Amino acid sequence: MTVPQTAPYGTWRSPITPEMVTEAGIRLGEIKTDGTDVYWLEGRPAEGGRNVIVQLAADDAPSDVTPQDYNVWNRVHEYGGAAYEVRDGVICFSNFADQRVYRQRSGEQPVPVTPESAIPAGDRFADGRFTPDGIFLACVRERHVEDREAINEIVAVQVESGEQTVLASGHDFYSFPRLSPDGTRLAYTAWDHPNMPWDEAELWVASFDGSDGSSSGAVRVTGGSGESVFQPEWSPNGTLHFVSDRTGWWNLYALADGDAEPLFPGEAESGEPQWVFGQSTYTFLPDGSIALIVGGKAGRRLLIIDSNRQAREIALPYTSIGGLVSAGTDLIAIAASATDPAAIIRIDTCSGAVKVVKKSAEIEVEEGLVSRPESITFPTGDGEEAHAYYYPPTNPEFNAPSTEKPPLIVLSHGGPTSSASASFSLEVQFWTSRGFAVTDVNYRGSTGYGRAYRDALKGRWGVVDTEDCINAARHLVDQGLADESRAIIKGGSAGGYTTLCALVFHDYFAAGASYYGVADAETLATDTHKFESRYLDGLIGPYPEARDLYRQRSPIDYVDQLSCPVIIFQGLEDEIVPPSQAEAMVEALEAKGVPYAYLPFPGEQHGFRIAANIRRTLEAELYFYGKIFGFHPADDIEPVAIAGLPA
Repeated sequence: MTVPQTAPYGTWRSPITPEMVTEAGIRLGEIKTDGTDVYWLEGRPAEGGRNVIVQLAADDAPSDVTPQDYNVWNRVHEYGGAAYEVRDGVICFSNFADQRVYRQRSGEQPVPVTPESAIPAGDRFADGRFTPDGIFLACVRERHVEDREAINEIVAVQVESGEQTVLASGHDFYSFPRLSPDGTRLAYTAWDHPNMPWDEAELWVASFDGSDGSSSGAVRVTGGSGESVFQPEWSPNGTLHFVSDRTGWWNLYALADGDAEPLFPGEAESGEPQWVFGQSTYTFLPDGSIALIVGGKAGRRLLIIDSNRQAREIALPYTSIGGLVSAGTDLIAIAASATDPAAIIRIDTCSGAVKVVKKSAEIEVEEGLVSRPESITFPTGDGEEAHAYYYPPTNPEFNAPSTEKPPLIVLSHGGPTSSASASFSLEVQFWTSRGFAVTDVNYRGSTGYGRAYRDALKGRWGVVDTEDCINAARHLVDQGLADESRAIIKGGSAGGYTTLCALVFHDYFAAGASYYGVADAETLATDTHKFESRYLDGLIGPYPEARDLYRQRSPIDYVDQLSCPVIIFQGLEDEIVPPSQAEAMVEALEAKGVPYAYLPFPGEQHGFRIAANIRRTLEAELYFYGKIFGFHPADDIEPVAIAGLPA
């Protein structure tokens, strides 16, 4: 047995390299079935972030379907999702470069279906479903036009000719176009400014004419008035199902004779915030039962609800599961645990047996090197509680001096209407294996804890999320688990905003890292894409009426209060948080003389996808903390220019 070396936290040598984090991991998503064949989408950092459709035929090995020159992704709502559909071996997909829909038959090259738009990549398509005869594709279309807001509609695209017929219009946003099994009815969700889909969304049903791809007689079934509806689906016998938070929790309902019957009521969540298209938390099985994912503080569970509304759980060794689809009596899903990275799995619903179909990472991490998360609940402002996951520094090759406490990285997730999970993350393990403690905070406003917790951020963004991140750190410091003098906060996008607010409006953290973070709330309200253009009405207040409040909540206007070092990362093609936000923050930091580093990345958008860039951010961040806190990482890292750093 190797005797552990004694070395300061942050200096531990780890086999979890930046190359391992970036190149060994792929993004898995969008599972589809077509007969006995299974398809999914792989996002590959090593290929510049390209997304590829992969097919697994019966008793065969997975094979790429997408030719090298294509990238399967759409930019509807900028975040995309549900970028392809398959039926009888015919695939229709959105190509990232031009946003056109392409048709691809087995063994053939893709053929464009929709025409080029007047504005390059201006006509975008998402969440398509074939009609039963395969003639039309019912999908969401987002049209970008000059001098006005983008137009969102549901359309029927003729798969051979590309001719398009509008099926639903007039609302600001649409999602989940779903055709009944006989092809005569179309269900969909819709919502309008200033709501986000998790605030309020309506469920509509219209008649569909498969002879010409038209619709008529649309009727609102439910939703609106503060109710959020998610994932409508038709059962094989034609019963419409949906998820609603009408009770304060996203539960599953079946619509019968105009009444909504709850199928698994209770304080559990079967919905998700619609940041992307195509999410699925339930599906139907051949015997009429329903497979349903329910979430709570302890993670996600998989239930089978039979025709008598009785539920049984399939015990799985996973803390996270999603993207659920059925394949006969089996289920296909994406799952991860605290010790295993995400994988596509196949579940036998009769025996509960699980088969791993595809791993997101083929690397093996020594069990003793894995930091296992502990779920913590801690007191925070207003006499309330918040939640987080705590990861202790873990490396069997090293011990720290007995008098030293570890530096702490506080992670603030993006969204902000999203959540952190206890799923295995190589990036988290990159830090814990080098001697950092990490806590991933589900601040008030996060999903998974019911509507009241989700709404607790309304009007208080930049306040309660920041408060919860600070109190998570204080809780761990009070437990003797972290060094308060080396507390770090980091986050991306909305998490970057929380990070900057914590650094500017509070004097607690010793350093921070902002990834494409919001620095100017007013600019975000006036200079962002349609989907989020009114998001801040709920998070801060209506604009411009609440302009003074926006200024009060903008870190850029109070940078003179910032006294700790910051490292900033920014994609130069980011349409969601434009580079101007990072550049303005850098100018202010330069003027004040606060130590900072700024790394802009050409070709990156909102969320980095290129392996070399992801690797560089990890190395740069570690180098930055080493310089700020006076330790020497074991890694051989290309230096980072840090302005304002005393010699």
